[in-house]
Amino acid sequence: MGRVWNFSAGPAALPQAVLEQAQRELLDWNGSGASVMEQSHRGKRFIAMAEQAEADLRDLLGVPDDYAVLFLQGGATQHFAQIPMNLAGPDERADYIVSGHWSEKAASEAAPYLHVNLAASSKAEGHLRLPPRGQWRLDPGAAYVHYTPNETIHGVEFHDVPEVGEVPLVADLSSNILSGPLDVRRFGLVYAGAQKNIGPSGLVLMIVRRDLLDRPGRPMARIFRYAEHAAAGSMLNTPNTWGWYLAGLTFQWLKRQGGLAAVGERNRTKAARLYGVIDDSDGFYRNPVDPPSRSRMNVPFTLHDGALEAAFLAESEAAGLLALKGHKALGGMRASLYNAVPLEAVEALVDFMGDFKRRHG
Repeated sequence: MGRVWNFSAGPAALPQAVLEQAQRELLDWNGSGASVMEQSHRGKRFIAMAEQAEADLRDLLGVPDDYAVLFLQGGATQHFAQIPMNLAGPDERADYIVSGHWSEKAASEAAPYLHVNLAASSKAEGHLRLPPRGQWRLDPGAAYVHYTPNETIHGVEFHDVPEVGEVPLVADLSSNILSGPLDVRRFGLVYAGAQKNIGPSGLVLMIVRRDLLDRPGRPMARIFRYAEHAAAGSMLNTPNTWGWYLAGLTFQWLKRQGGLAAVGERNRTKAARLYGVIDDSDGFYRNPVDPPSRSRMNVPFTLHDGALEAAFLAESEAAGLLALKGHKALGGMRASLYNAVPLEAVEALVDFMGDFKRRHG
């Protein structure tokens, strides 16, 4: 079977050009006669690659010098706990904005380490819209404010950066990082699991204001302390060399696409195309999310008749449209439109949706 159009929520599609370059270099990376996975992370070749990857990321996002860039192991879920360990003492408080499954989990995982203030939540509305900004109950004495700008399961997204005063803003950007321009200076810390818009799973990208690294946090092993990773250039222990390498290739690919402004415009076009077909289907397809809160990255939808869902999923996969099954918490379908998913993939999906509607409507 050849390449398919991959709508997986994560691990997700990677740019084909990145995969092809990795394929060419798999056995002989950078003239070394060995794979990048077989290289010492202390060697000159790998260090040069790592430095270039960080430089490219800083260029893409305009990351200021007073922010550290870390390439860490694990997944974003690990850092739900590690962030409060580093940014707050056990008697301190942090504000959490709950807009879906992942922000709710972040608050739950932080609870053993500090006092969690649920400053806002859309749970009562089924996370079909963002918590109204006027109802947020922020604590000016909080150690930080945490939110999830894009919820992959519920398909809601913040389309601006909330104003939270002098309290550092922390964002789990796992599913929409690099999907458009971002003013890093608005944040104290951002982090992202790599497996949606950066590279393979097992790598976490973090950008953190350096003064926050000086917070005492609590007693913990060095391996858990972000300041130690920053001081060691993200090589306190052996890093995910393959993930770091692929992330670097993805950053270069994004620059060749015209940078994040151009990528962001393409992402808006893709999302508008799919939402338009759903909204114009006379109820055959439905997206329940309040339109101003809709995600550009993850589009959940259902059919007017749930009995047709199995046929839709089977026929779409046969047509080369991969991973459209919705998350088990919501059911239905979900199309994830990350950077590596081209407009041609969305056109193939909406063509299929139109044909399916004609045959089953």
